[in-house]
Amino acid sequence: MYAVIRAGGKQYRVAPGDVIRVESQDGSSGSRIEFGDILAISPEEGQIAKANPDAHVIGQVLEQGRHDKVLVFHYKRKKQYKKLRGHRQPYTAVRITEIAFDGHKFTVPEPIREPAPAKKAAPVESKEAKPPKAAKKKKPAAKKPVAKKAAPKKKK
Repeated sequence: MYAVIRAGGKQYRVAPGDVIRVESQDGSSGSRIEFGDILAISPEEGQIAKANPDAHVIGQVLEQGRHDKVLVFHYKRKKQYKKLRGHRQPYTAVRITEIAFDGHKFTVPEPIREPAPAKKAAPVESKEAKPPKAAKKKKPAAKKPVAKKAAPKKKK
C-alpha cells in the first residue's frame, strides 16, 4: 500500500512507516501533519487508483533541520569576476503514520519494545581475598654508544 503526495512543489511516493524530508513545514517535533494533496493511491501492489477528495495522509514530525551546504560559484573568465555563495535548504523530516481513503485505514504497526535486560551488580570482593600484585620488572639501563675515535693524521 502506498500513495503519491505533493508537498512543497515536489511529489513523494510514501507508504506507512516511511520517513521523508519535505520542504520546511510548521510544527514542532512530535506534532502531526496532514497532507491533503493526494495524487494517486495503490491499495495493493500493481493496482493504482485515482485518489478521492476525502483521501488523506497523516505523518508525525520527527525533526526540523537543514540540508548539506550547496556552493554556488559565479565566474567570468578574463574579467577578474568570481563570487562564491553558500545555501542550506531547511527541511522537515516526517514519518508517515497513516494513509486513509474510502473508509480504509492503513497505519504503521507499532514496534514491539522488549524490556531492557537488568544489569547485574559486580560481586564485591574484600581486600584480603585479592592476591598481591606482582612487582613490575625493571628494564635494564640502555648502554651508552661508544664514541668513535678520530682517524690519525697522515704525515707527509
